[in-house]
Amino acid sequence: MARLHLFDLDGTLLHGTSAPVEISRQLGLEAETMELDRAISAGRIDPPEYATRVYTLWSELTDAHVKAAFDGAPWLARIRDVWAEIRGSGDYCAVVSLSPSFFVERLLDWGVHAAFGSRFPAVPFVEPVDPAGVLTAAAKVTIADRLCEQFGVGRADCVAYGDSMSDRDLFAAVPVSVAVNADGHLAGLATYSYTGRDLWDAYELARGAR
Repeated sequence: MARLHLFDLDGTLLHGTSAPVEISRQLGLEAETMELDRAISAGRIDPPEYATRVYTLWSELTDAHVKAAFDGAPWLARIRDVWAEIRGSGDYCAVVSLSPSFFVERLLDWGVHAAFGSRFPAVPFVEPVDPAGVLTAAAKVTIADRLCEQFGVGRADCVAYGDSMSDRDLFAAVPVSVAVNADGHLAGLATYSYTGRDLWDAYELARGAR
């Protein structure tokens, strides 16, 4: 039976940062976005409010800024190697993130089968962000179920990789999980824990597990 590997983005594939922070860095607004990251992590704001506030910060955002943020971000090593290995073995891989879809979907060029993020309007913005399109921790499970149906696998065949409490629902829904550079709360919920900067090493932990 094939397996489906589900990867978080912020703090997982990206080391010690989030896509919104890296995008805001291009505009000189990283401090403001880091504060929003702390607020959502502490539960002081919810994902729709977070999205609305970063959307407001990004009034001058262009596609060139997004490309520079993506290209310059501190990615873990060997992401593409892991996804090539997963594909080569007949398994599937996907990224599911609360970060903006226009950033997350760039990972399709790296070989992931599917990439889902919070639905934002195209850059530069001429339309508002719709809070209904913003993903939550629970939405990650819904998307995982949809991907299972698409790829012909079940939850029992899934492996989840994440770093924060936004991954807790998904970790609870699948049998194998890997906490990647995670906070203590999530690490306690995971099958395996990995600290480092190489995705292959995290992947190896769960590679043979069922």
